Amino acid sequence: MEKFQAIKKASILGMIGNIFLFVIKGITGFITGSQSMIADFFNSAGDIFSSIMTFIGNKISSQPKDDDHNLGHGKAEYIYSLLISLVMIYVAFYVFKSSFMSLIYGKTYDFSYWLIIVCILTMIIKFSLYIYTKMVYNKFHNLLIKANSKDHRNDFLLTSLNLLACFSSLSHIYYLDGIVGIVIALWILISGIKIFKESYDILMDKSIDEETKQKVLSIIYDHNEVKKVIHFNSTPVGYQYQISFTIYVDGNLSTFRSHEIANHLEKEIDEKIPEVYLTVIHVNPIKIEKEEAT
Repeated sequence: MEKFQAIKKASILGMIGNIFLFVIKGITGFITGSQSMIADFFNSAGDIFSSIMTFIGNKISSQPKDDDHNLGHGKAEYIYSLLISLVMIYVAFYVFKSSFMSLIYGKTYDFSYWLIIVCILTMIIKFSLYIYTKMVYNKFHNLLIKANSKDHRNDFLLTSLNLLACFSSLSHIYYLDGIVGIVIALWILISGIKIFKESYDILMDKSIDEETKQKVLSIIYDHNEVKKVIHFNSTPVGYQYQISFTIYVDGNLSTFRSHEIANHLEKEIDEKIPEVYLTVIHVNPIKIEKEEAT
């Protein structure tokens, strides 16, 4: 429950911060006509949606397993991460089009010190949210929080470019405004595609990564009683995996001893490898010649 409470808190803080920024960016951007601030405004709209999706996805994925969902509801966070990525991609195309047209037609805008104030406020809020969500992700490894953390970091960096564009307008250099809007759009697009791919891979039951698999095999082969491993399979369960495989042990061992080896292995893997949610082992006997056995 600690994990879900922490993610819930992070999503609520994100919503509050993003709604505040959404309002002040919108007012300032549309009054001054700054294309980079308007792009930032739409970015904040996407951030609000992301925070809402994080809240809902976390609420669903926190539900325990039941008769209809034997492995729990962990994949909900990936479904909502996928939705977040699609919105990010849509926003990116919209912002790119608007900024590109502004650059082509040489659109100008009225400088205001409110642009500077809004940029500085955004950077302070976003950096604080980034540090907080990064700490939560490092502790719980939740994809929704990872997406939020990256989004806060990106917003901080992009708003610094927005700030540069605002200062450049003091010297009547307006083309930077459109360029920054395009950079923001491309950054949103790349982030959205990355989150989409990561979510898609899990929803399509992508296998456990090779490094983690080798860690599991290393633990297995540390037990001399295990002669062979076959049928290694893995299924994503939230941010973890259920794994299953078949081990071959000496056919002369008692049934009790054979299953004792498997039970010990299951417990050891689950305890030592945090990426593994559940280990299921099938045991088969193998004929061992007396010379080999001795």
